[in-house]
Amino acid sequence: EQAVAVAGGIIGGILLFVLLGITACLLWKKFCRLFSYEKLINPVQTTNANAIFQDQANSEIQLKSTRSRSVPFIIPPTLHGRDWIHLTNEEQVQENRDPFMTPQSGPRSSFHSLAGAYVVGTINPDLYKFPEDKSETDFPDGSIGRLWFSIEYEQESERLLVSLIKARKLQPPADSCSPFVKIYLLPDERSYLQSKTKRKTLNPQFDENFVFQVSSKMLLQRTLKFLVYHVDKQKKHHLLGQVIFPLKNEALTEDNKLVVWRDLEKENLEPPSEHGDIQFSLSYNDYLGRLTVVVLRARGLKLQEESPAVGVYVKVSLMNHNKFIKSKKTAALLGTPNPVYNETFSFKTDQTELDTASLSLSVLQSNKGEKTLLLGRVVVGPFMYTRGRELEHWNEMISKPKELVKRWHALCHST
Repeated sequence: EQAVAVAGGIIGGILLFVLLGITACLLWKKFCRLFSYEKLINPVQTTNANAIFQDQANSEIQLKSTRSRSVPFIIPPTLHGRDWIHLTNEEQVQENRDPFMTPQSGPRSSFHSLAGAYVVGTINPDLYKFPEDKSETDFPDGSIGRLWFSIEYEQESERLLVSLIKARKLQPPADSCSPFVKIYLLPDERSYLQSKTKRKTLNPQFDENFVFQVSSKMLLQRTLKFLVYHVDKQKKHHLLGQVIFPLKNEALTEDNKLVVWRDLEKENLEPPSEHGDIQFSLSYNDYLGRLTVVVLRARGLKLQEESPAVGVYVKVSLMNHNKFIKSKKTAALLGTPNPVYNETFSFKTDQTELDTASLSLSVLQSNKGEKTLLLGRVVVGPFMYTRGRELEHWNEMISKPKELVKRWHALCHST
């Protein structure tokens, strides 16, 4: 019994000693945390509030004078004492100092709720703007305006949806401008759709929708034509410019809404010549030795009415010393006196051959069961082959390398 009593006393002593040790450890940890917290907040409590507000007022004046459009970038109090890298010459760089001391110089935060925080730099909002739309600002020399529109084709209902969006920098004949737009679906020039008139503005916002009924088989044969007019006080209409937009090169689907803009062009007000006219561009790249021809459109063609027309196309031939070199053809468009092509062809031509080479553009009409009929022809080239407008066009192309030179030319049968 005595042995049992001794053993129980020893075990009880050990348990009491362990319990005292655990209690002492917990009290020590609590004391350490309390000491650490008081040490962290002590400088903030001793900060002179009047000095803070005075520095804040000074910093607000300084920020307004130096960076009125900037947004302050604030460093919280917990991060004080770190070194910061220069971003611009005007920004503050924190020096090594007591991490708990508020800096006496440098711009301070204007937010009173962030006591002890201060500004080390600023964020420039201009750096985070979206890129500027160049189509709204970059206009070529001699511009008479620009038109924005969108097109979409509904396959099931066979409807062409045209949205007239806006126009910019129109050039009216008078100080004020009241524009509207007529929209044609060529080759039908007898019917059109018309927008509302916008009063007294050079930059009208239309946001109007129009619908043309056209089959999918005929869609790629059609061309959109926009005519922009100005209405004066006497209700007279003055044409400001036009946009011609062929649909044959566009992938139009219900899931693809095409938004485009085009510069306005002046309409050719001269009456068509006897056999019609053709418009095309010439360009020569002296580095690549490449002659480029862009067949744009023709007007006033004299189609053969005796037989139904299958198509009208243009044949472009390169000649050298009146010797045939190579020829290319545009697509054939259904018989219309005013076809629009917008097709580009290139020919390999050395710069030394430009004095002896020439281009022949022939407008041809193909008929069922009959030979191809020549509607008109024009030749452009150097002095040994041409004169007048054709020679001027060729010389201008040579004097402006890599630049497209566009002109109208009268067609004839004797060339």
